[in-house]
Parts: sequence; structure tokens; C-alpha cells
Amino acid sequence: MPQAWVEARKASDFSKFAPFLQQWVDVRREAAALIDPSKDPYDVLLDDYEKGMTAARLDEIFEEVRGGLVPLIADLKSNGQAPDDNWLAGDYDTKDQAALCQEIALDMGFDLDNGRLDVSVHPFTGGAHPTDVRMTTRFKTHDLTEGLTGAVHETGHALYEQGRNLSSEWRDLPVNSALSMGIHESQSLFWERMVALGLPFCKYMTAGKIRKHFPAFPERPASDLYAAINVIKDPSFIRVEADEVTYGMHIVLRYEMERALISGELKVEDVPRVWNEKMQQYLGVTPENDAQGCLQDVHWSAGLFGYFPTYLLGAMYATQIYRHAAGQIPDLEAKIEAGEFKPLREWLNKNIHERGSLDASGDDLMTAVTGAPLTPSVFLGHLKSKYSGLYKL
Repeated sequence: MPQAWVEARKASDFSKFAPFLQQWVDVRREAAALIDPSKDPYDVLLDDYEKGMTAARLDEIFEEVRGGLVPLIADLKSNGQAPDDNWLAGDYDTKDQAALCQEIALDMGFDLDNGRLDVSVHPFTGGAHPTDVRMTTRFKTHDLTEGLTGAVHETGHALYEQGRNLSSEWRDLPVNSALSMGIHESQSLFWERMVALGLPFCKYMTAGKIRKHFPAFPERPASDLYAAINVIKDPSFIRVEADEVTYGMHIVLRYEMERALISGELKVEDVPRVWNEKMQQYLGVTPENDAQGCLQDVHWSAGLFGYFPTYLLGAMYATQIYRHAAGQIPDLEAKIEAGEFKPLREWLNKNIHERGSLDASGDDLMTAVTGAPLTPSVFLGHLKSKYSGLYKL
């Protein structure tokens, strides 16, 4: 079925994929009914990816996110002054980018004795054990930041895997695995968004780290780099190319649609129309064709219903974890600026990684670590504060 999606996407014709999507919807409904007929089918499917989460809880969380993000996005696009990022354009040799990214990954604490970093078409992290963690990233010669943030993102995943508890009697038992995909994504987005997209990390980069590998890189203050790498990309048609502000609404859209597909409230043939309507409503843009719109993601072609919400949950978990860590680690921002990542990594090891899947849900983990379940206002407050400043609202 992924091949049918590939062909449909190439032709930008949803009708070529629709029959296969209908088969997946039918199969996933049937599977959910066989697993637990007493539950909402979507809750059953969601449990494969986000332990302890329910559609009712997602509705509660995403309603608040939607209510905060949609007006913020509109305000930033209509009234904000976008920072200058044109000066970042250049020719960046991919071998030099790889060397820079490996150095940063090692600074963050990635252990090459128990893993390796390579280049692939699409970044990913995998491996058989915390002692064998493989991660890859990719590079573009005209874009330094994509390879950098991709490498930091995958290093976050890798540090979670390498940080799992190896000293206890349950080191190789299932309980030592990651709690959920959302929590795993929180660790990659913690390092990518909360650390690498922050001003202290930009100071670490401009203090000599970048020019060590790219001597011709402009000698501009860290504040300029911070502003440039946080520019909101407009129009944001494509999820994987979206910035941290608009990305959340890409996920809310997909969640609402896949839940409606499973419940029967949305017919498969109506997917392109509803997709475009929601894109206009949430992000102020309408895709020009199906490839740019409802055919851009591979997930539904593999029957992965319940997967999409973990991306946004990960970003929200990351924000709440970072705020709490900043209150517990003395002078955290100064340490990040100096490239001293060990205190932060060890805090994550103790409070997140070594807990494995002991907690019943992400909410329970957040309560144990931060004192409260997942709280959307923390995520929204972070974005509003950061981008109102960058865009001079």
C-alpha cells in the first residue's frame, strides 16, 4: 500500500490512493474491535504509540492548543516583523557540516563507543540496545541549519536510548524501554527546540564552533543567529518543513481527520476537501494540489493511525520538562552557552531516561517529574513569549 501512495503522490491524485486508504480504515477498525470492543476504536489504536492516552484527553489538550496557536499564527503573519535570515544563505560543504554536527553530538554526550552517526536520505535513530545506537542525518549544501537541527534532534533520540538504565536488574526487560513515542519525541525536540533553537546555544555556536568548520561564516552576534534560525516559514504547506509555531496545527489537523476516519464521521473521498478547508482555517493557506496537501505524509499508507498526535505531544512534553529542568539546574543557560551539556544530560538520564516505562502514561510521568500533568498553557506561553519578542509584536 505505500507503493500506491507513492504513485498517487507522484501523480498528485488522491483518487488513486483512496481505495487503499479505505482498506486501511476498515482493517484498523476491525483490529481495534478485536483487541478491545469495549473501548473507542481510536483509543485502542492510540495505545500502540502513546501509552495511557485517550482521544478524550487529546481533545482536551488540542482544543486549548488550537485556541492559542491559530490566533498567534495569524497575528505573527499579519502584524509581525520577520527577522532577517537571508544572510545565512551560502555554500556549506556537506563533509564539513558532518564534521561540525559530529562534534556537537559528542559535546552533547553521544557515546561513539556505543553508537555511530552516519548520513542517509532521511534522518532516523535506531539500534538494538543502549550499547548499539545508530543515528543518521542529512545535509543540504545551501542550508546549514537543516543539517544542524536534524543532527541535534537525532542526538536527542540517541541520548535517550544510551541513557536507559543499564545498572539495574531490569536493564534488558521491557520495562526499561521508552514510555511512549511522545516521550521519545520529547527528548529529540527538547534538544532541538528548547536547546539548539535557544539564544544560549547560539552563543555556544558563534563563539567559534561554526567558524572552526566554516571560516567564512559571517561574524555576526549570536542574537542575529538566534533570530534567523527561528524565522516562521510561510506558507507552511508541508509538515516536515514547518517551524515550531505552525507545526502544531499540522498535527491537530491530522489528528482530527484520522479520528473522524476511524469513527466514520469522515468519508475517505472527502479527505482532500476537508484537508484543504482545515489548512485554510488553521494556517491561512490552501494547498495547490494533493501532493502538497493530503498526500504529503506516508503514515496512513502504512496503517499508522494514532501516530501523528505523538509529534505534538512530544513538543509539549519537551517544553514542560525544560522549564522544570531550568529551575533545578543552577545557571543552566550559562552552562549551555559554555557547551557544558553534561549536567543537563545527566538530569534527563535520572528523571526521564532511567524511568523507562514504569509510569502509566505521559501525564503520570509529567506529574512525577514536573509536579503537574501535561499542561498546554506552558507550551503556548513559551511560543507566545519567544515569538512575540522575535517578531516585535
